[in-house]
Amino acid sequence: MPDIRAQRSAKRNAVAELLRISPIADELAARFATAGHQLYLVGGSVRDALLGRLTNDLDFTTDARPETILTIVRGWADAVWETGIEFGTVGVAKGGTQLEITTFRADTYDRVTRNPEVVFGDDIDGDLKRRDFTVNAMAIELTAKRFTDPHGGLDALDDRVLDTPAAPEESFADDPLRMLRAARFAAQLEFVPSRRVVTAMTEMASEIGRITAERVQAELSKLLLGAKPRLGIELMVHTGLADHVLPEVPGMRLAIDEHHQHKDVYEHSLTVLDQAIDLETRHEPTTEPDLVVRLAALLHDIGKPATRKFTEGGGVTFHHHEVVGAKMTRKRLKALRYPKDVIADVSQLVFLHLRFHGYGKGEWTDSAVRRYVTDAGELLPKLHKLVRADCTTRNRRKAAALQRTYDDLEARIQRIAEDEDLAKVRPDLDGNEIMTLLGLPPGPMVGKAWRFLKELRLDQGPLPRDEAVAALRSWAKEQSIDVPE
Repeated sequence: MPDIRAQRSAKRNAVAELLRISPIADELAARFATAGHQLYLVGGSVRDALLGRLTNDLDFTTDARPETILTIVRGWADAVWETGIEFGTVGVAKGGTQLEITTFRADTYDRVTRNPEVVFGDDIDGDLKRRDFTVNAMAIELTAKRFTDPHGGLDALDDRVLDTPAAPEESFADDPLRMLRAARFAAQLEFVPSRRVVTAMTEMASEIGRITAERVQAELSKLLLGAKPRLGIELMVHTGLADHVLPEVPGMRLAIDEHHQHKDVYEHSLTVLDQAIDLETRHEPTTEPDLVVRLAALLHDIGKPATRKFTEGGGVTFHHHEVVGAKMTRKRLKALRYPKDVIADVSQLVFLHLRFHGYGKGEWTDSAVRRYVTDAGELLPKLHKLVRADCTTRNRRKAAALQRTYDDLEARIQRIAEDEDLAKVRPDLDGNEIMTLLGLPPGPMVGKAWRFLKELRLDQGPLPRDEAVAALRSWAKEQSIDVPE
């Protein structure tokens, strides 16, 4: 077995070598040293370097005060911003790399909000002690390339364990958002929280209520965009944190799904989330993680507990759960301050996710196919993924049949699209033609006529102009419109 101490020494040397060949880090360290100050690479940047996933966003800490930092970087940096200067942070852009340089901190918290009383510190050890997790409490002094790890972060990193430098109760009382960050790191890095961290999260879950919805949403989104979001969601549910962030998700544990193939709808939804992610990576390996699809996969069945009905013979139904679920999705995402377009897209996918099951073995008319495409609009590729991911039956023959049926639907969509440009279904007559033919001024009746023609277009496909005009005139007479000859 390789010597563990030698492995860890090699890791330290690897980071030092990485920094040695980084001209930006070296240049910056030299400027701070010339000014008589220390500069450390710190936190997530050290962690990511050790994991071999260092990005162009680097975090530094220093004994220099903010005004001194500004003096040191001006004239060297491509750009400087002072958005976080009241917290001791100066932002810098240099050669395509984003840097954040923060003065040592020794903050105290009021434990009513998560806002610290900013106090600048004088040494690296004090700064590292106040950080969220030991894997983020490592630093490298850049001039001497000296590795600093007072809280065993390297051991925790090797063991993939999340623990806190201070007692977790103290850490989470200072900043409850750290509990959600623990779930996020489980999702992003597959780290496992220590027993004492899980205990503290369970006992203190309600403290997340001190955090603004915007910050909760930001962490939740990062969690969902991680490599294994299921791990983060499971941790949130297990500790009770989800009861205060996404209560609809643990609420799904109350419902047995209609196929009796899963312990509950909660487990089914996590499987759908896993399969939606698999569709991202297996079929479109260059595609970035899709927050909208992942949210829809997690939330698509949240309407089931509210619509559950037991039938004679031991059956269970969830009629219209997609309608109820879409409303619940919209309400929850709005409370979490998601952007309007995300709310609209996710709730529409939840609303549409069950539509395919009316397709049967291909019984839909072309009109029904057109409506499916039109209702989905630009969301159609995402809807394809969601519907395919929603097949979680353990019966391989049934699963294969469902996938073949959806293959057939997609093929029909493609055939019709080639003939009719389904992405831009419009009536055969536009608004100006409607007003001219019916002698109408602009107003609600023109819109009503336009919608009639669009429905006709969806039902029958493209019509010759004379047939569309005849249909419009016939409709107008039914509406008691005096149609000019």
